[in-house]
Parts: sequence; structure tokens; C-alpha cells
Amino acid sequence: MARPQLPGLDHLTVNTIFCIGRNYAEHARELNNPVPKNPVVFTKPASSLIFDGDSITIPEFTNEVHHEVEMVVAIGRDGKNIPEADALDYVAGHAIGLDMTARDIQSRLKEKSHPWDLAKGLDTFAPLGRFFPPSQLPDLSDTRLTLTRNGQTVQDGTTADMIFTVPNLIAWLSKHFSLSAGDLIFTGTPEGVGPVTKGDRLVAQLGENLSTLSVSVK
Repeated sequence: MARPQLPGLDHLTVNTIFCIGRNYAEHARELNNPVPKNPVVFTKPASSLIFDGDSITIPEFTNEVHHEVEMVVAIGRDGKNIPEADALDYVAGHAIGLDMTARDIQSRLKEKSHPWDLAKGLDTFAPLGRFFPPSQLPDLSDTRLTLTRNGQTVQDGTTADMIFTVPNLIAWLSKHFSLSAGDLIFTGTPEGVGPVTKGDRLVAQLGENLSTLSVSVK
């Protein structure tokens, strides 16, 4: 299976999809999780990606799929041990995305101290909007991200509430992993996560229409 090109960054194909859990304190608290002292990292396969206008498929083996709206960062060039002061030089673009989670499966995995892959990395569980260049983002440290479900706002947050900023995350990840052009970082979700059902329409937005994403659930 060919790796997909990134919308808005046609010169890049997706590589590793890094995701950051519990990066907003209120979200950690709403799920009764401790606020982390270091980034909580997991990954998704490229097969989990879908794009604007596509559909999220709920598989028959889960009964509780949750939405999690996130800002996504695309890495534009290779790097290792990147200083935090230089981290933004490695960013090719930003987009809105959704980290879909089979919460019932995740709960069972957490009880056994198992990885979250089966709850996070299912097909269609990483919807992704169109990327735009960093120069178009007015303030990376305070950018609004919202999600509506069937026209009702269910998540409304700002990157100002991140525990670990984008430069923090790039520096930390590159200390542990070699980053490559085409890597994605799903940077975490604000509070307000909740269930979706078949027939739902989800619309996510980053900033003032900088990146939008509309997907259905089936």
C-alpha cells in the first residue's frame, strides 16, 4: 500500500504518525488520568489516515468510539536531537485532525498495562485536514481548535492550554527518535471528548478556517 501524500504538502508522503496523549491538563482530568511529567507517546499506522470528505468506519468489535480534536504538525526535514530553540525550523505545516479512540478497548488495554494500538490505530481512525504553512498561523502558542458533532460544538480549546508546546514535543521526540520528512505529530486534545455514533457528521477547525475537516461516521 502506497503511503498517502499530505494534503497541502504534496511534496511529502506520510511517514511515522506520532501521537501525544494527555497533553491538555483538563482532558487528562476528565478521564481520571494523572497529568504527565513527560509526553505520553503512541503511534498510528498510515492506514489509519483519511481525509476531508471521507468516512470513519466503526468496526463491529467496539461499542464506544470517541472523538478527540487535535492540531497536527508535519515535519519537513530530517532531524535528530533538535534543540528546542530550532524546533520550528523543522515544521512544514499545520493542520486539524482527529484522534479517534475505541474507548472501551483502550480501557481494557489500560487495565492490563498493554499498549493502546488496538484502540487508536484502527483503519480510518486518524482523519486529517489540509495543511497550511507555518507563516499563516498568527500565534502557534494560542490557536483555537474546535469540533462540532451534528452542528453542536463539543470541543472548543486553545493550544495555550498545552502542557508540552510544539517546540517541546519536537525536541523531546527527536531525542528519542530520528525524525524524518513526512512525520506527523498529533499534539493532543482539549477537554470535551465524547462518543460518536453511525450517521454523525463531525466538523473540525483550526484557527480562523486555516484548516477544516468534515467527515461522517458509518
